[in-house]
Amino acid sequence: MKYPMTKEGAEALEVELKHLKSVMRPQISKAIAEARELGDLKENAEYHAAREQQGMVEARIRDIEGRLGNAQIIDITTIAHTGKVIFGTTVTIANVDTDEEVVYQIVGEDEAEIKKRKISVTSPIARALIGKEEGDVVTVQTPGGLVEYEIVEVSHL
Repeated sequence: MKYPMTKEGAEALEVELKHLKSVMRPQISKAIAEARELGDLKENAEYHAAREQQGMVEARIRDIEGRLGNAQIIDITTIAHTGKVIFGTTVTIANVDTDEEVVYQIVGEDEAEIKKRKISVTSPIARALIGKEEGDVVTVQTPGGLVEYEIVEVSHL
């Protein structure tokens, strides 16, 4: 099964993967080699720390490769703007009661980062917005109860 991912999300993972393979792997290999030269491996803290770090780096490499292998990369800038909310769009919504506006980009689960206003496509707000259009009002179940939002603008950034 393929999972949606923005072009930016895929590029960020590729940068991290390159760093892990070209910088971290050689550093850890060197650290292991230097620790081996210190002698007895059973009580060699440097060796065990380097091996543990190596395991974490290799696990992250496998994780990233798996995520990229299962990704359906979507470049929202190449999709015609229709005013409809779809994966990858940036949506400006206004709370109907308070007129408070907020802007979110709808991204894949791995890319979600609320501080950067990137919400997962599986989040309650995103699920309420997907398929709707500018001017529509949606109702979202929040921890504080039901909230109505008007879709002010849909952008393909």
